Parts: sequence; structure tokens; C-alpha cells
Amino acid sequence: MTQFAHDNVVPYKDSDQGKRQQVAAMFDDIAVRYDFLNRFLSAGIDITWRKKALRELVSLQPKKILDVATGTADVAIMASDILQPEKIIGIDISDGMLEIGRNKIAKLNLGNKIELLNGDSISIPFDDNSFDAVTVAFGVRNFEYLERGLNEIKRVLKPDGKLVVLEFGTPKSSIVKWGYNLYMKIVAPNMGKLFSKNADAYKYLDESIRKFPEGKNFIDILDKTGYTKTYYKPLSLGICSIYCGEK
Repeated sequence: MTQFAHDNVVPYKDSDQGKRQQVAAMFDDIAVRYDFLNRFLSAGIDITWRKKALRELVSLQPKKILDVATGTADVAIMASDILQPEKIIGIDISDGMLEIGRNKIAKLNLGNKIELLNGDSISIPFDDNSFDAVTVAFGVRNFEYLERGLNEIKRVLKPDGKLVVLEFGTPKSSIVKWGYNLYMKIVAPNMGKLFSKNADAYKYLDESIRKFPEGKNFIDILDKTGYTKTYYKPLSLGICSIYCGEK
């Protein structure tokens, strides 16, 4: 399996733990403030990004969806509303995030439709050909082994099933890039530290974005991994992109 630069980016550089364990601990630590910081730091535009990503699945009309790196279940809950599937299963390596997600699902009375489980992208606990669609929102950067994760996702997708990935990138416009760099290096870490006491999480966010193989590079990886009909759509001047591929 190919190693990618972002595979080796970790939140806590002094730790002896692997990336998976560090990422789980980081999200456990910021879980209580995660949704608030997402809305605050993105001015709410992350909600629009998620909705646009899910609309890539409307024509497929998936009945069973897997949401990998589900976090606090934002995408799973939106998918329930937008796509009206029969069942959504969300997996994540952070029990802290899952607990908040389960509370949100319970308040919305969606427990009969959405189920959250602790699970990792490199060993998805489901049979081959189990899902009509798989979504990953802001999670592939956190995979310890990108190709293994993408192969596992392809394994559990049904033939003609579709993967939709939503992930951060870096803007190409020099003016926008200047403001983006200022924001990511100064504003986000300081706001993260102020509200969650964990500036490392937002430093990790910046570094993992910079080292992620975005755009055509990620499409090439999807192609190499065996996905077909691959394409991507930049959003918000390249700050974020939707990536899609089929089995």
C-alpha cells in the first residue's frame, strides 16, 4: 500500500501512539465543543457543504447508507432528511463524538433509522456488498492508511454503489489563499484553544489539509483503488471539495 504524506500527520507529535489512537483521543477531547466550533469557525457554511455533498446521491436513491467518520452524526442526520433511506449506519473511532451523535439522534426520534457504532475505516465490520452508498465528510484526512480505507469502503459498497467524500483543500487564488493561511495558522488554533483548550487539534487540521492529496491527485487515488466514474467539484473557491466514485 502506498503511504501518503498526510498518513503520518498526527495531532500530538510527542506521543508514542499511532495516528488512529491519537486522532480518537483528540476528538474525544474536543467532542463537547465540536459542533459549536464547526459552526463558528466556518460561519455555518459547513452545513451547506454537507448538503451539497449529499445531493450527489439523490439520483441513486440509496436505501442503505454507511457514514464513515460520522463524528457527531451531522451527515447521517442530514442524509435521513434529504435522501430518506431505510437505514443509515455511522461509524467513528471516537466514543466521545459518538455519544453526542447518539444524543442528537435520540432527540430527533431517529433511533429506528440511524445507528452509530465504534468502527475504523481499515476494518469496516460489515459484509461485502452491504451498502448502496458510503459518505465520508472531513474524515479521509484522518485515515491512518488512506488506500486501505478506500479499499474497505469499496468492499462494503454494492455494485454500482457510490462513494461521496467531502474534504478540505487549499484555495488556488493568491488573495484568497493569503486570507485562508492567516485564518488557519492564527485564528482557528487560537479560537480552538479558547473554547476547547486544545489548540493541537486545529494545528493538526491545518497540517493535515496541507499534506492531503487534494483535487486531481485524490481522483487519481480513487482511480487506482478501482473506483469508476470518478469526479470532483470544488466548493467555496477550493476551500472544500466533493469527490465521488462508483464501484
